[in-house]
Amino acid sequence: MKRNLYLFFLLSLLWMSVGMSPKAFAQIGEPRNAIAVGFSGGLALNTVGFDPTIKLKQHKGATFGVVARFTSEKYFQTVCALQVELNYALLGWTEEVLDANSKPLPDQYSRNHHYLQLPILARLGWGREYKGGMGYFLAGPQFGYCISENTKQSSFTLNEAGEPDRPNGMFAQYDMPIENKFDYGITAGAGFELSTKAGRFLIEGRYYYGLSDIFKNSKKDTFGRSNNGTIVVKCCYLFDLKR
Repeated sequence: MKRNLYLFFLLSLLWMSVGMSPKAFAQIGEPRNAIAVGFSGGLALNTVGFDPTIKLKQHKGATFGVVARFTSEKYFQTVCALQVELNYALLGWTEEVLDANSKPLPDQYSRNHHYLQLPILARLGWGREYKGGMGYFLAGPQFGYCISENTKQSSFTLNEAGEPDRPNGMFAQYDMPIENKFDYGITAGAGFELSTKAGRFLIEGRYYYGLSDIFKNSKKDTFGRSNNGTIVVKCCYLFDLKR
């Protein structure tokens, strides 16, 4: 946990030194002072990296939120911007339930975690700033907080001891509420933006890798690792407040 925290802050400082310092190229870059705001929505496909391993499917949930983008400079052909978002995302995990012999069971179990997320992203774009298309890449730290959780499950197939029949006897997660509600990690992605008279229309894909765990991870705890990993596909609409 501490190692991941140190890595996260090191990467954040590196990102800030590169992505938030327009003065670094002030002598050769073309300054910009543009602001665009809007909203986004899409699909979040989440898994939890459990150790010991639990067989999972991708957990499907909605994500949506608001976006603010601050464009500071064009450096050669690269348009540099800072993008800040506040999103809701439905994360969690869905199990592919197996018995002790690793055979499929009809049992069903999924856990829903409702998060508020704050990505702070450096954005690099190539193409037309106005009236045309632009490809872009973005990356940066992301913070999240689980505001609530709920469970969906069927009745369980039990073994001779009256416990859920699972590989390696792993069923403790069913009775474990989320212990670390604060989440942090690194997100990165790419997309395409179309600028028109009616506004800016974007489609993009991202991947988020959590550096924190949802459960405690000391040697005496059940899991040594339990971090979120999320694939996000979404659309966004922005309009210019200032050019």
